[in-house]
Amino acid sequence: MSASGPRRRRMMAALAAAATLALVAALPGQASNAAGKPAAPGKTQIDIQLLSFNDFHGNLKPPTGSSGRLTTGYVETQAKDSAGNPVFNPDGSPKLQATAVTQDAGGVANLASKLRALRAGHEHSITVAAGDLIGASPLLSAAFHDEPTIEAMNELGLEATSVGNHEFDEGYQELQRMQAGGCLADGDGANNQNSCPDGSFGGADFQYLAANVKYAGTDTTILPAYTVKNIKGAKIGFIGMTLKETPSIVTASGVAGLEFTDEVATANALVPVLKAQGVNAIVVLLHQGAVPSGTTFTGASGKVYNVAAPYDAACGSVPLSAKDSPVIPIAENLDPAIDMIISGHTHQPYVCSIPDPSGHNRMVTSASSFGRLVTETNLTYDRRTQDIVRTSVNSTNVIVNRLATPAPDLTALVTKYDDLVKPIANKLLGTITENITQSQNPAGESTLGDLIADAQVADPSVVTGGQTPVVAFMNPGGIRADLTYAENPDPTDTFDEGDGVVTYEEAFNVQPFNNYDVSMDMTGAQIYSLLEQQWAGGNLAAGAKVLQVSSGFAYRWNPAVAAGTGNRVIPGSVTINGVVVANDSSQTFRVVANNFLADGGDNFAAFKDATNKYIGGLDIDAFANYLAGHSPYTPPARTRITTGTS
Repeated sequence: MSASGPRRRRMMAALAAAATLALVAALPGQASNAAGKPAAPGKTQIDIQLLSFNDFHGNLKPPTGSSGRLTTGYVETQAKDSAGNPVFNPDGSPKLQATAVTQDAGGVANLASKLRALRAGHEHSITVAAGDLIGASPLLSAAFHDEPTIEAMNELGLEATSVGNHEFDEGYQELQRMQAGGCLADGDGANNQNSCPDGSFGGADFQYLAANVKYAGTDTTILPAYTVKNIKGAKIGFIGMTLKETPSIVTASGVAGLEFTDEVATANALVPVLKAQGVNAIVVLLHQGAVPSGTTFTGASGKVYNVAAPYDAACGSVPLSAKDSPVIPIAENLDPAIDMIISGHTHQPYVCSIPDPSGHNRMVTSASSFGRLVTETNLTYDRRTQDIVRTSVNSTNVIVNRLATPAPDLTALVTKYDDLVKPIANKLLGTITENITQSQNPAGESTLGDLIADAQVADPSVVTGGQTPVVAFMNPGGIRADLTYAENPDPTDTFDEGDGVVTYEEAFNVQPFNNYDVSMDMTGAQIYSLLEQQWAGGNLAAGAKVLQVSSGFAYRWNPAVAAGTGNRVIPGSVTINGVVVANDSSQTFRVVANNFLADGGDNFAAFKDATNKYIGGLDIDAFANYLAGHSPYTPPARTRITTGTS
């Protein structure tokens, strides 16, 4: 469809959003306001609520698995083996472990209900976000170029958001269409996407902000740099930015012709611009973030465990990891006139204070990802100083639980697109001759992991400069569902594809994250280091995370070496197409992995040291194309990863 549909939104020339800070009661030495002046009593003050979230990624339906849960705490339990039997220590005592207590969260109808409930009783409330609302989305949104997510954000009352790196997944012109509306001539479902299935798309009622994204060689931003909200004379400015490294983590075509400027320099230059308009209260919406350090949990036995921080850990008790928190130096150098930073990108929850250049504490928050959390900030604005009273600010991360009644209007929107997506979801891709599952053998290899890795190494979109990858690595946690031979139809669905047939939706459910395949160069030493990280650090705490590998790559590891005590990979056992890979830097190999791993996800830091990274197409497309070209598919023997002592 090519005709642009009627605009159902109101253009917002200078949109809004509000202000912030937080956790002040636990932070001695907080400045009374941006100028250090005390609050004025009575009618000179106005109370404002700010609600924020980030990294929604088109998760209209409640996300599944670990992506749909939040850790609320820990309990001490007895360890069990893979068969569910209790495990004992050599002395006969129970082997104990820390087990996370989780709560299911997310779903846009639940998010809308939570936002509306939080707004109740607040005369002045503003809702903002910090990027990646779209991109890397589930099929329900991705199949329609994320138009359903933009419509959902309109319905739930979003007012402004920064751009994130994933907003550029389909190019900056597509991002501008998300703002302005209009339809794509995409062939009514070609390439498993269909713009404007019911004839029109009105675009965003909220304002996208892109202060540090400019047309190359100019000072012109591709979208507004800031917006101002005026609540009964209380002016609050919002500056929106993505991380300056965006060009290195998205496809080159998506950002061709653009320049991404430094976050600190960009925001600081806008402070006098806003002040000239009488705006002293300033909030930065920044798509760059932090990672809380691990913490400890003491079980009933008195044993102390190292664990990941729960969703509500504040930085007074769990500091940010300096190594993994690029937002820290940004926060330390942003102009003291900026009152708060709402961040994202790392998909982590935190409510933290980082001193500004004048030494005053400044709040930095993030609401995890996928609509599982909302950060609620309540603050007072002083009309005398025309600024936020920092000692009034209180921020809390609130779970978007699934206990309340989902918002009916958002439920109807999801149902509408769920029906529309069926022609795409029900496309037949190929056939399998038996179950292809995530179940790993004792060495850690699974038939579904083999299939995905083979699809990635064969993905033509990651070939660049004539360099074809020779090995692919796949994280087991990214495999979300099995491919079953026997049909297991939805009782509410009349579609009957038959035994052994794989539909597009079934394939998408295997890898529902819309990650991109990324090719890169790694030395033999880096590959050995990568393999050892399967049983080290955070992966050791999880038991192990054995990467799935493509055909032609093989290695052995020694289970007699206790995890975490030494090298498990047997020297000389790593081979590519039968040729031994030396544990040194004498050779470089082209490898491929999804962008989550390529960024060092799942504690595989070795990927961060890889060079010449090139971002290709979606992993689901590679998977679907490979299956279509290799049907009927029968899984090979699981012999790529083996165990032994030599």
